[in-house]
Amino acid sequence: MGVTAKAFEGRDLLDRFRFFYYQKSFIQISKKLLTNYCFIAIIEISNRFEIISAKKNGGILVKEEMQVTNQRYRLGYHLMPKSGWINDPNGFSYFKGYYHMFYQYYPYAAEWGPMHWGHARSKDMIHWETLPTALVPGDMESGCFSGSAIEHDGKLWLIYTGHHYFEPNDNESFYENQNLAYSEDGVHFTKYEGNPVLRVPADNTKHFRDPKVWKEGDTFYMVLGSQGEDELGRALLFASKDLINWERVSILSKAKNLKEEGYMWECPDFFHLDGQDVLLMSPQGLEADGDRFRNLNQTGYIMGQLGEDKVLSRGEFVEIDNGHDFYATQTMLTPDGRRVMVAWMNAWDSDMHEKQDGWAGALTIPRELHIKEGHIYQQPVKEMEALRTAKLIAGVMEAGHEYELPRTTELNLAFEGAEGELLTITDGEHNLTIGADTDGGRLVIQRNTKDGERAAQVADFANLKLQIFVDKTSAEIFVNDGERTFTERIYWDAPLTIEMGSSCQAVVYKLEEETNKY
Repeated sequence: MGVTAKAFEGRDLLDRFRFFYYQKSFIQISKKLLTNYCFIAIIEISNRFEIISAKKNGGILVKEEMQVTNQRYRLGYHLMPKSGWINDPNGFSYFKGYYHMFYQYYPYAAEWGPMHWGHARSKDMIHWETLPTALVPGDMESGCFSGSAIEHDGKLWLIYTGHHYFEPNDNESFYENQNLAYSEDGVHFTKYEGNPVLRVPADNTKHFRDPKVWKEGDTFYMVLGSQGEDELGRALLFASKDLINWERVSILSKAKNLKEEGYMWECPDFFHLDGQDVLLMSPQGLEADGDRFRNLNQTGYIMGQLGEDKVLSRGEFVEIDNGHDFYATQTMLTPDGRRVMVAWMNAWDSDMHEKQDGWAGALTIPRELHIKEGHIYQQPVKEMEALRTAKLIAGVMEAGHEYELPRTTELNLAFEGAEGELLTITDGEHNLTIGADTDGGRLVIQRNTKDGERAAQVADFANLKLQIFVDKTSAEIFVNDGERTFTERIYWDAPLTIEMGSSCQAVVYKLEEETNKY
C-alpha cells in the first residue's frame, strides 16, 4: 500500500509509547512490533466509525449530511447546527468585523461522533450565518476536540485538541495532544504542518484537552484541562511567544478532592474580571449535594488572585448555572471590553427529543459577566434587545389568570413578597413551574419530567425579579439581575400559555422567530 514503518516513526510513535506507559503495560515490545501495531490500529481506526448515511457514487463511498425532517423543536434565536449534532462552543472570537463561533459538530448523525468544528459568524452575536465546516478529523486524528481561537499576525488561529484512539470499539483507549490551524479570511482553515505543538506531560494521565489561549503583552498563555497522576482534575498553564513553541508555567489550580471538585476539569477558561482572577471550568465526577451538583457533570468557577508563582489562590467551587441543560462554557472579551460567555444548552444526561428529527443541541444566548457581592452575575448581552418585535404586556399580570405567549418571548417580571408558586409556562402537557421557597431561601424550578426539580439560594424575595427568555423549546431564566440563572430545554410543541400563581408587574415582548441563516 506504499506505507512503511518509517511513516509512523517520530512524533506520533512517541505518543504510542506514552500510551503503553499510561496503561501500565510495561511489556517488552520491539520498536518494529510496536510500529506494526500502530499501523494496524490506524487502519482499524479509519474503519471504526459507521457511516450513517452513505451511497455509491461512481465507485466512491460518499457521506451524506443529516437532514432535518421535522421543524417542531427547532429554536428561533439560538445558534443551532443546520443538522446533525452539536455540543461544546469553541473558538468564540472576533476577527475582521465578525464574531466567530465554532462548535463541536458531527454532521452525519444526530448523535455524538468523530468531532468536527462547525462554524458560524455574526455581526451582533445574535444573527448567525453558518459557514463551511472549519476542521475535519484527519491526519491520524479520531476527532478535533474542543479549543479556542485568537487573532495573530493577521490570521485567525484555532487551537484544538487532537483526539486519537488506539483500539477500535474502545473509547477509553486514547491519547490527546494540542494542534493549530489558521485562516487568513476567517472562513477557510489550514492545519499547521508541524502539529502537534504540545504533548501530554509526563505527570499527566491521558486526559489532556480543551486549550483556551489569550495574550498578555507579547506572551500567549494557554490553560488546559487535565488529570494529574493522582487522578484529580486540574488546570495547567503554558506560555508561548509564537503559538507554536510552548513551555509549562504552572499547575494553575487543582481539585481539592474527588467528591467536591472531580477527576477531570474540562473546558477551562481563565480571565481577569472586576478585580478578581477567575477560572471557569466543567469538572467531572462531582457527587450531588442537596440542590448542588444535580447534573451528570457540572460547570462553575473558582476565583481569587493569581500569585507570582502563577498559581491561583482561590475560594470554593461555585456552579454558574443551576438548570438541567448547561455545560462547557467559553468566554471572550468583546471589542468594547465586555466579558461574554456562551455554553452548550444541553448536557450529557439531557433528554434530546430533537434527535429523532435529524439534529441535536444548541448554544445558549450570550451572557455578559460581572462580579457582585462575591460571585459572578450573568445578564443577557444588550444586543438581545434588538430581537424585540412587539411589546405585548406592560402592566400587572394578575394571579389566577392565564395569558397567551408567543413561542419566542421575553418576560420581565417583578414580584413583591414572592412566595409559593409564582407561574407556570405550559403547552397543556409540558410544564415549567417557578416557585419561591422562602423558608429555605430557595427559588425552585420544576418541570414535569424525570428528575424535574432544580433549585438555588436567592438573597432577596421581597423584590424578586425574573427575566425569562422563551424560545420554542427552551427557557433561560435570569434571577435578580443575574444573581442566579437556570437553563432549560423543554419540548413544548403546542401554543403556550403562562398561568400566574402570583401577581406581578410585567413587561413582555415578542421576539424574532428566525435568526439563523444556513
